[in-house]
Amino acid sequence: MRYIDEDLENKTILITGGAGFIGSNLAFYFQNNHEKAKVVVLDSFRSGETLSNGNLKSFGHFKNLIGFRAEVISGDINDKALLKKLEEEYKFDYIFHEAAISDTTAQEQDLMIRTNVNAFKDLLDLATKHGANMIYASSAATYGSSDVFKVGYEQPNNVYGFSKVMMDNIAYEYMEKSDISIVGLRYFNVYGPREYFKNTTASMVLQFGHQILAGKNPRLFEGSDKIKRDFIYIEDVIQANIKAMKPKKSGVVNVGTGKARSFQDIVDILCDKLGIHPTYEYIPNPYVGSYQFFTEADIESTKEILGYEPRFELEDGVEAYIPEIKRIFETEVKK
Repeated sequence: MRYIDEDLENKTILITGGAGFIGSNLAFYFQNNHEKAKVVVLDSFRSGETLSNGNLKSFGHFKNLIGFRAEVISGDINDKALLKKLEEEYKFDYIFHEAAISDTTAQEQDLMIRTNVNAFKDLLDLATKHGANMIYASSAATYGSSDVFKVGYEQPNNVYGFSKVMMDNIAYEYMEKSDISIVGLRYFNVYGPREYFKNTTASMVLQFGHQILAGKNPRLFEGSDKIKRDFIYIEDVIQANIKAMKPKKSGVVNVGTGKARSFQDIVDILCDKLGIHPTYEYIPNPYVGSYQFFTEADIESTKEILGYEPRFELEDGVEAYIPEIKRIFETEVKK
């Protein structure tokens, strides 16, 4: 489905983090719907390098781009020589900035700030020089321990959430002095195709789906019917990104459904759609005191600024995702 009428002929689009979950979905959106656009994907593809918590530093994976026909560049957004080369050799009309250290449990504060904050400023300078509209990934992690999920109520409780608040602050400064449009998208709990290579940080929709397909009993925290998040299907995230190319004005907005659903709902829906009905196991929640028990995006400004309207209820998103959950289970998990 196309979300803007313009065919984007002769337009050049940069997608940073383009081999990751959301970036690769954006790349294929343009390939499938705006074939006259020139798309350049930049990603720091995984090298096996890990963070101190044992998780991969980069989740970018070539398999997310199999079938993609445009240009792919392997590079790090912290590399100023690379950014200079992009500035001199291309003329971008739009920049979708998805690259980040996105692991919320990462402890490397220096790397997080350099990558998520300082490199973002460099990319904003590039966007300003090219006159390119900037659409970038912010995060619901900016709200942290807040119980109000509306821009202006930020209380980050980890360095990742803090880095996204700092990104938003820089964006506001550029909105004041730049002629380009700048839109920050605070993603809530995104799930859908091409997330598998996020490994343990992939959504619980995918993780529960694979537990069930493997014949295991899904393991839920006690009280999972009361632990609720705003789960948003990738197609609605892509909708928000594309509509942010031509916003009514610059700003930072939430990207969610506006409806909190429980982890219990996820497992119930998966079991119903898969036709498998295992016994559920409930375990104590070891994260009490440092765990968000509720998130629900306020999307009124998103509707106003972007003309965004979520299309997928949780039931719809899980149903649409089931074939890919099965395919990944057969081709990646069982092998």
